[in-house]
Amino acid sequence: MGFTILEKIPTSDEIRARYPLTRVLAALKKQRDAAIESVLKGTSDRFILVIGPCSADNEDAVCAYTEKLGRIQEQVADRLVLIPRIYTNKPRTTGSGYKGMGHQPDPEKEPDMARGLIALRHMHIRSLSESGLTAADEMLYPENHTYLDDVLSYVTVGARSVENQHHRLTASGVDQPVGMKNPTSGDFRVMLNAIDAAQHGHVFAYQGNAVRTSGNTLAHAILRGAVNKHGQSQANYHYEDLNLLFRMYQEQPRSFPACLIDTNHANSDKQFAEQPRIAMEVLHSRRLSGEIRQLVKGLMIESYLEEGKQTVGDHVFGRSITDPCLGWAATHDLILRIADQV
Repeated sequence: MGFTILEKIPTSDEIRARYPLTRVLAALKKQRDAAIESVLKGTSDRFILVIGPCSADNEDAVCAYTEKLGRIQEQVADRLVLIPRIYTNKPRTTGSGYKGMGHQPDPEKEPDMARGLIALRHMHIRSLSESGLTAADEMLYPENHTYLDDVLSYVTVGARSVENQHHRLTASGVDQPVGMKNPTSGDFRVMLNAIDAAQHGHVFAYQGNAVRTSGNTLAHAILRGAVNKHGQSQANYHYEDLNLLFRMYQEQPRSFPACLIDTNHANSDKQFAEQPRIAMEVLHSRRLSGEIRQLVKGLMIESYLEEGKQTVGDHVFGRSITDPCLGWAATHDLILRIADQV
């Protein structure tokens, strides 16, 4: 086999013991978890925003960003639940390019998996401590979830992973709400099948053990747009799409039907400046239809301190090195506009 062992990676127990969550932060996480759960279960009228950079590439910049989110959360606490998007693993369509902090804690240096796992946990804990906000991360590698499961309040399964058996089964044992994105093909049925799998218990192999899961009743949908056979983006956030998803949700019993709308990716054709317009259209659809209002519990938005994107090595503090993002001024304005309309 063409494998060369580079080093032994510390276990999640070892890293969690080295960087534990304090009692104060654990209590804060419990409060945040309850608030998010109440929105997804429909017992709260607040609206969720999973918001932050495309990829969390720099601890100082990420924490500067989330500290700003923490301040604005205080202004909109009666209407919005802000969940920082701190994505430490970046899926790559062709397999090349920056794969996230989990691989490269320093984007300008060689991959270092052991140091990357330490760096991502350190960043999540620091962000929580400084902002008061527990975060979301993508479960790109299911075996690694336990490095962060005591810190996160929200987990996503991406469009390229949602059809994978291991992702679906692991989601069934995750303590946090798991948003399952529609696949890049756009097939709602595939996404709903993933939700069904995640909401039921299973027996499978995980981290070298045979495990049994109890099912995750808060697994739900995320619409992120689709790509057709010609490589063209096709949006799925429109009124008709949301109405269709509501109807499909009703076809068989599922716990707590819910959906978030990803305002970037194929929904915006990666035109990041379109995100505010898309957000306003989704909120308009919620006002037009009680059923859509019941279904759509929040939005996902890509934003950072500085607008746009940069090349690795440009060293612009708080600007994305992967997909382009909204800057903070536009983000601040958008959060307040959403709060006024939910």
